[in-house]
Amino acid sequence: MQNEINIPIILDAVKKVGNVFLKGYKQNEIPQSMNELLKQLEDIDNLCLGSLKEDLSPEFPNTPWHIGDEFDTNSQKNPAEQQEYWLCDAMDGAIQYLQHIAGWTINLALIRDGKPFFSVIYDPLASEIFWAKDGEGAYMNGKLLQISRKTDLAIMLAVFEYGHQDKSNNNLNEEIGSTVTKLLQNFGIVRNYGPHGLQLAYVGAGRIDLFVQEDLDTYNWIAGLLIAKEAGAEILTTKGTSWKWGSESLLAGPKSITEKYLQIKSTN
Repeated sequence: MQNEINIPIILDAVKKVGNVFLKGYKQNEIPQSMNELLKQLEDIDNLCLGSLKEDLSPEFPNTPWHIGDEFDTNSQKNPAEQQEYWLCDAMDGAIQYLQHIAGWTINLALIRDGKPFFSVIYDPLASEIFWAKDGEGAYMNGKLLQISRKTDLAIMLAVFEYGHQDKSNNNLNEEIGSTVTKLLQNFGIVRNYGPHGLQLAYVGAGRIDLFVQEDLDTYNWIAGLLIAKEAGAEILTTKGTSWKWGSESLLAGPKSITEKYLQIKSTN
């Protein structure tokens, strides 16, 4: 286990495979059946993981790999047992990629002792690479990130997200609907953009003022979560408690803004 990691090698590996996908962007036939969709998603996973393993295994020969399957709710409730491992979301926003729509990234996180130690998110369309190391700040294309300093809700951009947690036997759909209503009633601009990790990185960059999600989505959050945290964002649950691995909601933003949102939630 390496305390000092070779960050340029990691960034180069992620950019390399991201640029391969960029060359193939809009070249696929948009899938018209479930079988076609699943086959193209599998091809994305195989290409991404194969390239990253090839480039990073020489530098990290003893670090195992895990694919972050966001459809597997149970596996997201706890980190893996290994002390250190790569957690790879081969392509966050793969549906957008296959539908020829912008909003897809390559996400990679190095998990150590049950929490993200290093993470990177690469957006090939924007040629922007975000990364963070635990305790050492967050960056985009080498520039230190800063969270929003806004004070007026009327000019704030809030985003809401949802994942694949089963909503058939709980009140999650109602909670999500209530959350969206509160955001629309109180924030000037409300959006749902798509790639969860990139939105959290945008919180770190001050582009998004508040991120809210009411269901479990650890694998989609984890890379962006570290970037937002290292840029100075509060990382909480929607109940206002500190977020930890397995928490079934996420609230991320500058402390002053998360406090305002929690006040709104408790009074409305």
